Amino acid sequence: MGIFVGNIMVDFKGKPKKFQRLKNKYRLVIVDEDTFEEKISLRLSQLNVFVVVGISSLVLILLVILLIAFTPLKEFIPGYANVNVRRQGVENFLKSDSIEVVLAENNLYIDNIKHIIQGDLIEFDDESFIDSTVNYKAIKNVPIEEDSVLRNMIETEEKYHLFNKAGSTPGNISSFIFLQPLKGTVTNRFNIKKQHFGIDVVAPKNEAIKATLDGTVIFAEWTVETGYVIQMQHSDNIVSIYKHNSVLHKKVGDHVKAGEVIAIVGNSGELSTGPHLHFELWYNGIPINPEDYMMF
Repeated sequence: MGIFVGNIMVDFKGKPKKFQRLKNKYRLVIVDEDTFEEKISLRLSQLNVFVVVGISSLVLILLVILLIAFTPLKEFIPGYANVNVRRQGVENFLKSDSIEVVLAENNLYIDNIKHIIQGDLIEFDDESFIDSTVNYKAIKNVPIEEDSVLRNMIETEEKYHLFNKAGSTPGNISSFIFLQPLKGTVTNRFNIKKQHFGIDVVAPKNEAIKATLDGTVIFAEWTVETGYVIQMQHSDNIVSIYKHNSVLHKKVGDHVKAGEVIAIVGNSGELSTGPHLHFELWYNGIPINPEDYMMF
């Protein structure tokens, strides 16, 4: 039993009659058109139909979303970019950024080389050389023995580097035939690290010292440390030096033949400890070991 409220009939329990209609059962029958035989029969209500249709729609929408999100189909939807294209774009960006950094460093290096060649001052910016991946506080600048030896050797070579074509390995000098300036025993050998640029040859007193090559005397004087010294200029920028002599037989400007007597062995000079010859051989402004080119 119920009453009408407006156009809606409400029963005593307060439920609208239209809501009750949703629960009304209907029969869906499918029959054969010719024989009128019943094939399928379903009992449905409006509420059941709405629930089934709603759940089916939600499932369908969820399946479509999953299909698009986890399959390549999303690439065909406007607004979605290809994953490979995005990955390639990121890689290209990183490469271009690295190339830009390297290019800036190379330009800075070239500019510094230009400043060095032109003799200009180089201004260093410490901020441009800071690497965030390096712990600079943990770096300890401790000199090592090998580095000190190498620096000393290079500085010594550069100190006597007088000619532009000078090199550490003699070239045309190997074609010369050097004569032994003095026959004796080598007591102190060539050692560029100790700045001993020649060899010390011990010989009997008053032994004659001979020119090792044809050349011209460019120095023949007394010095406090090395006594009587005579120097000769030879061809191809070769210079021979003879120190601690007792007597000099040639003067500056004399042209001397190889094997000609130029001095007498002695013990002159403060650095001498006995009768001997300190013999040096220089090529293109670089001291070389005489024992590499002659026997003593």
